[in-house]
Amino acid sequence: MASPIKTASFHTFPSAVSSSSFSSSLPSPSPSPLFSLTMDPIRSLSPLSSSLPACGLDPINSSSAAASSGKHSSVCFASSKAGISSNGSLGISGVSNSKIVTGDCGYVLEDVPHFTDYITHLPAYPNPLQDNPAYSVVEQYFVDVEDTVPQKAIAHRNGPRGIHFRRAGPRQKVYFQSDEVQACIVTCGGLCPGLNTVIREIVCGLYNMYGVKKVVGIDGGYKGFYSRNTIPLNPRSVNDIHKRGGTILGTSRGGHDTKKIVDSIQDRGINQVYIIGGDGTQKGAAVIYEEIRRRGLKVAVAGIPKTIDNDIPVIDRSFGFNTAVEEAQRAINAAHVEAESIENGIGLVKLMGRHSGFIAMYATLASRDVDCCLIPESPFYLEGAGGLFEFIERRLKENGHMVIVVAEGTGEDLFSDSINSVNKDASGNRLLQDVGLWLSQKIKDHFSKKNKMAINLKYIDPTYMIRAIPSNASDNVYCTLLAQSAVHGAMAGYTGFTVGLVNGRHTYIPFYRITEKQNKVVITDRMWARLLSSTNQPSFLSPKDVVEDKKEESLQSSEENNGGSNGYFAPKEISC
Repeated sequence: MASPIKTASFHTFPSAVSSSSFSSSLPSPSPSPLFSLTMDPIRSLSPLSSSLPACGLDPINSSSAAASSGKHSSVCFASSKAGISSNGSLGISGVSNSKIVTGDCGYVLEDVPHFTDYITHLPAYPNPLQDNPAYSVVEQYFVDVEDTVPQKAIAHRNGPRGIHFRRAGPRQKVYFQSDEVQACIVTCGGLCPGLNTVIREIVCGLYNMYGVKKVVGIDGGYKGFYSRNTIPLNPRSVNDIHKRGGTILGTSRGGHDTKKIVDSIQDRGINQVYIIGGDGTQKGAAVIYEEIRRRGLKVAVAGIPKTIDNDIPVIDRSFGFNTAVEEAQRAINAAHVEAESIENGIGLVKLMGRHSGFIAMYATLASRDVDCCLIPESPFYLEGAGGLFEFIERRLKENGHMVIVVAEGTGEDLFSDSINSVNKDASGNRLLQDVGLWLSQKIKDHFSKKNKMAINLKYIDPTYMIRAIPSNASDNVYCTLLAQSAVHGAMAGYTGFTVGLVNGRHTYIPFYRITEKQNKVVITDRMWARLLSSTNQPSFLSPKDVVEDKKEESLQSSEENNGGSNGYFAPKEISC
């Protein structure tokens, strides 16, 4: 599907590129009442900025038909926090330009950076896939340069077309020759099913599709760039790693020193960087890209988002999530067997989910053996009418047993100050107390004090068993497509992006969109209502809580439909 963009896009050029020969060869853009440019306050202070062109035609995102149409789309550059400190380390936030194109009928494209945004006269080459015998059966090799994917699948007849992302896939032209590519892969943060599959498919995609022979792994996360040796990778060495859990490259939290990392990339001659990790890792990738762009290097930075909790926004789901839900069934089934085999048996299962309860919610819906699911997004209380203790007592009287699933970040507000942890790990995440042990003890204390009912409670924590297993068939296919999408994007000259599934289509998404907030279960949504109906548990919400949650959900939906909250303008009056 071709997008309705009617003109070429205009972009700022923040790197130190001479403008004398470049700006004179470009036509001046016609003025447009919708054209808006937000200057970057940090880069505008740079002594190099005075020698840079203010804007230029983007040869990648424009077509001859669009350029000759005589119509203009609106392009804005919005400020977004990059999270870079003055010494180059991750921390204090800076400012980065986002690349926004608007078109007819409220169309908004949140585009990703390209080499041609900051490197002039860059040669392009025919994509070697056109000579690959494996692709000879494909009717259309390449993705149309103007194909985009809408963020929201549902639209109203007279409403805006809304936010779109660039469609992933192979392009007709690439900006690397096969023998010049030196790629590296790094995994950061906690373990997740599918890490090895992504590594394998990046290596095999580079080798088999593009003929790239120089690929290395960075040992031990971000700090491995400057403190450890690299690991040579080829299709033979990674052939069977998708059958194993964990990551063959090793991982770590923290260790992000932007200057040292980019220095290492530059010294090693690396020009494609594939970074696999969660939201913190992707924030680090965004900062690495900004430093690479500031230096004017031809280095593609591509992110593959990883979080077992499925808490990354915009994308349909993160890899490893399906595997986690499937494996969680084993723990829930064990809890159910234990509970129903003894009088007043209670099986309590703690699943992953620091801030988002997706694993707990989907595992509960899939199991049908769960009587109560507790997640961070849905507050609950223990004592009194309508509380958890009352529900447990009622369910035990009705069925003689029950199963409770609790996400690890649930009930933090109920912990006393004395046991609530203020310590943080190397990634800056607050260390959580074990809600499963805490809740187990609270339930035991309550029923022992009442002396009305003897209970038998079994607590199961399968967290590390779930994280350590290899991905299932569904996630293996997903990991393959994510890895290949990242490779196609890097070879085509795109950089500063992450790959993800949006409405069932693979897309290139700007870093700032997946790091601006966390994806959470909406407890006023139909999916949570389905869970409440399945378990027949109370919502633990007062009418006031429901009203407030619906207001917040409505506000977020309104912001997304009207161009989001990233600082750019999207027309609200739609006329086509």
